Amino acid sequence: MEENNENKITIIPALIDMHVHFREPGYCYKETIETGIKSALAGGFKGVCTMPNTKPVCDNPEIISYILQKAKEYNFDIYPVCAVTKNLDSLEPVNFKEMRQKGCVAFSNDGLPILNKDVFINALREEELILSHCEDETTEVDWQIELFKKVKQEGYNPRLHFCHISKKESVELIRKAKQEGYKITAETAPHYFTFTKDNVDNSGVYKMNPPLGDENDKKAIIEGLLDDTIDVVATDHAPHSNDEKLLPYSKAPNGITGLETAFSLTYQLLGLDKTLDKMAYNPRKILKINNQKTTKVNLEKEWFVKSSKFQSKCKVSPYNNMKLKGLVIYEN
Repeated sequence: MEENNENKITIIPALIDMHVHFREPGYCYKETIETGIKSALAGGFKGVCTMPNTKPVCDNPEIISYILQKAKEYNFDIYPVCAVTKNLDSLEPVNFKEMRQKGCVAFSNDGLPILNKDVFINALREEELILSHCEDETTEVDWQIELFKKVKQEGYNPRLHFCHISKKESVELIRKAKQEGYKITAETAPHYFTFTKDNVDNSGVYKMNPPLGDENDKKAIIEGLLDDTIDVVATDHAPHSNDEKLLPYSKAPNGITGLETAFSLTYQLLGLDKTLDKMAYNPRKILKINNQKTTKVNLEKEWFVKSSKFQSKCKVSPYNNMKLKGLVIYEN
């Protein structure tokens, strides 16, 4: 880290987001790779993992090549995540080796949980990084850890990372597995340590998946970050059109625009050193990437979130008008 005392500018390692939805191809009215990149840069991120639930699904070399070419046009590092099974909803696995060679960094059925235990255990046996999207969260975390142990005992070297952890019981299960020596990793998102279900109103602004928990869940997430049970803060940036997010709660889609507020929210909670662990260093280690880019921040600057000025296409945010500390210096 370097500090410029005159302007109170600190240069930090660029943030890496292990979990974003840039929507392209297929849903460009929600977000495009271009607007997603701009949103990432505004949040201090110089590398992101894009989830595969696009249309068509990212389950083949052509989509990987398309995403990487788009990223190259904007001189930005995208680390594509490939589906575990073709089209996300079949039992037919993708060609893990081929997709890794084409440039994907991990595999996930994010958007649809893998509920077939045979499919899941075979994916772990590939010894590639599996980013697990759980919906019946604690139940799925429980049996997936058990399958991880089984594969480990078979002599494989499985790699398992739990996405968007939100519940107290899930944190406890992951902590126990780590204490037993199993090298499982996990992420949460800022909304899970900022809000609870008590914040939810009648619109879709606070609607996300997994849903917001209660105060005990929130406390457990914070404790998990502090004791390193939770390794990473990712955004699960999942934009929709403004009209969609402002629908009544029951009709609105799940998702939050998270890239442009994540650093400040995490820095306020954890301080700089821990924030860099969760948002810069640990993502690099887990993904096994060598990203040498940096980001400029003003750690003393207080600012108000104005979601209407987001670089993302989605201008709806539960953080709108919230006062935060720690401002990313946006460099387009």
